[in-house]
Amino acid sequence: MRLSHYFLPTLKENPAEAQIASHRLMLRAGMVRQGAAGIYTWLPLGLRVLKKIEQIVREEQDRAGAIEVLMPTIQSADLWQESGRYEDYGKEMLRITDRHGRESLYGPTNEELITDIFRREVHSYKDLPKNLYHIQWKFRDEIRPRFGVMRGREFLMKDAYSFDLTAEDGVNSYNAMFVAYLRTFARLGLKAIPMRADTGPIGGDLSHEFLIIADTGESEVFFDKEFLTMEAPVDTPDSDAGLQKIVDTWTKPYAATEEMHDADKAAGAGELVSGRGIEVGHIFFFGDKYSKPMKASVQGPDGKPTNVQMGSYGIGVSRLVGGIIEASHDENGIIWPESVAPYKVGLMNLGAKSEDCTAACDTLYAELQAAGIEVLYDDTKDGAGAKFANMDLIGLPWQIALGPRGLKNGAVELKNRATGEKTEVATADIVKQLAA
Repeated sequence: MRLSHYFLPTLKENPAEAQIASHRLMLRAGMVRQGAAGIYTWLPLGLRVLKKIEQIVREEQDRAGAIEVLMPTIQSADLWQESGRYEDYGKEMLRITDRHGRESLYGPTNEELITDIFRREVHSYKDLPKNLYHIQWKFRDEIRPRFGVMRGREFLMKDAYSFDLTAEDGVNSYNAMFVAYLRTFARLGLKAIPMRADTGPIGGDLSHEFLIIADTGESEVFFDKEFLTMEAPVDTPDSDAGLQKIVDTWTKPYAATEEMHDADKAAGAGELVSGRGIEVGHIFFFGDKYSKPMKASVQGPDGKPTNVQMGSYGIGVSRLVGGIIEASHDENGIIWPESVAPYKVGLMNLGAKSEDCTAACDTLYAELQAAGIEVLYDDTKDGAGAKFANMDLIGLPWQIALGPRGLKNGAVELKNRATGEKTEVATADIVKQLAA
């Protein structure tokens, strides 16, 4: 993409309303703009990152055996009244009355709707297990939306729902999602720490939050230093025992919020370190909390109706954009992991007034594209200093600078954004090096 044709409204100054790094940098890098309190328009650069995160989440859900559907944002209040959560959920739920006086709501989550879909279509234990997921916008009317996409009112979320015949089978489904989450966050360039968590309004008695450590995290957490060296599983085990072994390994080290730690100081864990945690995923197993009141049952092997055992599994897709920035930035801007970067390479023409330099940059741009490398080409007339600052701000993994001196020497300057290392590479070799 040529920058001269792109829509990238960057800002030189820090916006006054931005209190944390991710909010500040997403506004300055032209990724989002606020439309109303806690509601954002995703501009082209931000949308590319959002879609890449979404695709990684989708691939790992598919790999774990979950099946994608798409449920609506608006749900009937009748289903929530049936489960008993309509009044209990509180003021965060945005309630709507249509022209016919029917009560609806903008979904904050989907347990009721997916249970209704399941009970209408699945009637035998032979059709189990099932895990259905979707990636859809949610709305929770936060009393104080802040920190940009980290605590907005409208947000993109992946939520999955498992259905099993027995509690044992349900825990196996829970474990499969636990492992899928470890793989997902690793692919996003994040070190995620699973921590036993309160189930809150979702219900049940088995739940884990997945936290990433960043200076601006919402709460102080204490965890074994061992977590920092643990590697996510490369392969997903094909047996329940294999899944359980991974879950046991990752839940054995100690992790707790400040409140949990204060109440459990006798745990005598390994070498503890503290940090600030940002929640990016939450999984639950809640048995028949929804299937029982909503009569979601199947015919069991004995011919009798049995309420299915359920779990739900959420990942904040839009929240992850901010979370990754919180975990990966410096004083100059964002540092994107290559897996989610909007473009892999930023190409800068430092001799835009020179026809020869422009021709060489145009040729290199075409060669990078032909090699399948995503490249943002700064072909504007801006000065070199502004171009370098802009590239550092938007955080692409690699920067290529080509000016009159490089053209004369047959070389470009290649910069690694994460390390800051600069090397001179022959123009003829640069595409092959970046494609490797």
